[in-house]
Amino acid sequence: MVLQQALADLNTAYRNFFASVTGKRKGPKAGPPRFRSRKDRRQAVRFTANARFKVLASGKLRLPKIGDVKVRWSRDLPSDPSSVTVIMDAAGRYFASFVVDSQPGAAPAAEPVTGIDLGLTHFAVLSDGRKIASPRFLRRAEHKLRRAQRELSRKQDGSRNRDKARVKLARAHARVADARREFCHQLSTALIRDNQAVAVEDLAVSGLARTRLAKSVHDAGWSAFVAMLEYKARLYGREFHRIGRFEPTSQVCSACGVKDGRKPLHVRAWQCPACRTWLDRDINAAVNVARAAGLAVTACGAQVRPELALAQRGEAGTHPKPRRDAA
Repeated sequence: MVLQQALADLNTAYRNFFASVTGKRKGPKAGPPRFRSRKDRRQAVRFTANARFKVLASGKLRLPKIGDVKVRWSRDLPSDPSSVTVIMDAAGRYFASFVVDSQPGAAPAAEPVTGIDLGLTHFAVLSDGRKIASPRFLRRAEHKLRRAQRELSRKQDGSRNRDKARVKLARAHARVADARREFCHQLSTALIRDNQAVAVEDLAVSGLARTRLAKSVHDAGWSAFVAMLEYKARLYGREFHRIGRFEPTSQVCSACGVKDGRKPLHVRAWQCPACRTWLDRDINAAVNVARAAGLAVTACGAQVRPELALAQRGEAGTHPKPRRDAA
């Protein structure tokens, strides 16, 4: 059954490739399928219902030609699985991914709507003034990763010590990826749960990844975070809006709507020349993101304040108290 499933996957891969070449398949171009190797860092095998795998009452997973395997369950299965895929990653860890039929249903209705401005200094800035700090998981683990990479480069090719060093380095990278994925899951779930509608900007991540900020852009994980927001909004009955990347969110005043032109990156706060209001660059962009998506938001609690104005002539100075006439 495993070989039959592999042939079915190969047939699907070739169909997608030819449909992509002829233009029948929308989206990114699909490449031709490549041959698998025993030396691949990621190995996977899928068992369908015809393979007669079974989840035992003791919590073990019974696989054909393998036997009973102990499983550390992350959660209970909501229904009987139709297939299971066993995956071994580069760090030597094994995962079992089940396909089940589940209907989560819509989440309770929520009133707020929010716009999100993604960045590097702050991972996300919300239209209500909240700023989520960027964890920078890769930057924090760079020292350990660099040391593990040096140890790997000093090992002889083909030796067992090199395999041990490779697994050690792969586990260090896996910890960084797992921490980043967990952070994106928690933040995206909280935003979808607390807001009825969410709006983000369509960032050109592939273009930013070719600049001098490439490492920081990849470390942020914007694409994965936006993808989580999108599918969770669809799953729980929320509204998700993605505005165009050429929308001048940082050039327009969120108070009066006047466009003031481009500003250098080091300008984090600016004053609108029309209404004389001081605006925080990121919060102003988040409010404009929400408004560009058609959401009614306010800058309540945000760092938006009008300029100090001169007092009127009748209000300036001191005013002596009137004297009381002696009786």
